[in-house]
Amino acid sequence: MNDRPSGGERVLLVHVHFPIGKMEEDLDEFRELAASAGAATIEVVTCTRRVPESKYFVGSGKAEEIRDKVAANKIELVIFNHNLSPAQERNLEQLLKCRVLDRTGLILDIFAQRARSFEGKLQVELAQLRHLSTRLVRGWTHLERQRGGIGLRGPGETQLETDRRLIRNKIKVITARLAKLRKQRELGRRARRKAIVPTVALVGYTNAGKSTLFNRLTGATVYVADQLFATLDPTLRRVDFPEIGPVILADTVGFIRHLPHDLVEAFQATLEEVSEADLLLHVVDASDEQKNTHIEQVEQVLDSIHAEEVPRVLVYNKIDLCPGLSPGIERDEWGQIRRILISAYMGTGMTELSLAISERLAKEIVERELILSPHQAGLRATLYRRSAVMEERIDEEGNYHLRIRLPRVELEKLFH
Repeated sequence: MNDRPSGGERVLLVHVHFPIGKMEEDLDEFRELAASAGAATIEVVTCTRRVPESKYFVGSGKAEEIRDKVAANKIELVIFNHNLSPAQERNLEQLLKCRVLDRTGLILDIFAQRARSFEGKLQVELAQLRHLSTRLVRGWTHLERQRGGIGLRGPGETQLETDRRLIRNKIKVITARLAKLRKQRELGRRARRKAIVPTVALVGYTNAGKSTLFNRLTGATVYVADQLFATLDPTLRRVDFPEIGPVILADTVGFIRHLPHDLVEAFQATLEEVSEADLLLHVVDASDEQKNTHIEQVEQVLDSIHAEEVPRVLVYNKIDLCPGLSPGIERDEWGQIRRILISAYMGTGMTELSLAISERLAKEIVERELILSPHQAGLRATLYRRSAVMEERIDEEGNYHLRIRLPRVELEKLFH
């Protein structure tokens, strides 16, 4: 496992401005990430490049400038706001004479600090191991072929190969454990579907106020802090909404620009709570100048976890920090909900939000009167197994008159 930086470690941040595109990152967000990891930022070095340099990512002149600042300020760790190749990381460590961490390593460290549940810790460890497996390069003196001896002669194996084998075995064990937890989570979702209890998942850019809103709606005490990734583990609570009845609310991990692929892979089971939800509340920090960019980033992550088809509602939070905005529901020209304005911290707009959730779910959960013939007893049994039957009577000809309540998707599957 990578050594994790301890709180207050003296850190130098490196940010490279690239032309707008896939490699462009946000400097302010980078500072927040470093602070969330507990780093004491001493220096920030920035430069502009068209493409990364193969040896040091930055040019040799800029790398030497960073080396001088590291020596002058007794820097313990240099963090790049970009993903480095294993060779670049090794070359930089040799030049700078200190540890070097890239953006993915930094985010993994924050996740490692925040994970609380057994599943969350396993997910983070899996992501760390996958990331570490790409970092095993010949950068240490102990990676030479092991020496033989009496009774031990043979091809042997290098320490590098030993490390790789141990990591592969560990990944296999953790993947099996997560697969078991995934089955348990799927059983829980199946039970909710049988009971026709819809799920509403809170999603959004990290630090948008999801956990504060979750606590406000449910009366829970999920940890809240003004920092990135304050909450990692998904939390589920049952809440009653007007005209809808019981609903499962799910608070999920916050998204971020260019969320590392290893994390998306590792948190697949958790993120399924999002892709399997009946409705998404996309929580947005209304006071953030980059809110439109963050909305796009969240949409990209939702696409990557196959949640693009799940109905969603935009919830503009923190309007208490935005003069001129008042709580309420904004609708488009067709009367559809466009967005809801609230302040979870102040507790304003909660009534409107509850009504909006009920309105949207009412469209997704339908009630129908059905008449089934005696030959359709199998379909009647299926409806009972799904707890969808609210009332039933049998007429003189033996037909079943049912009043059912079922999610629209389930109804379409049954009668397609």
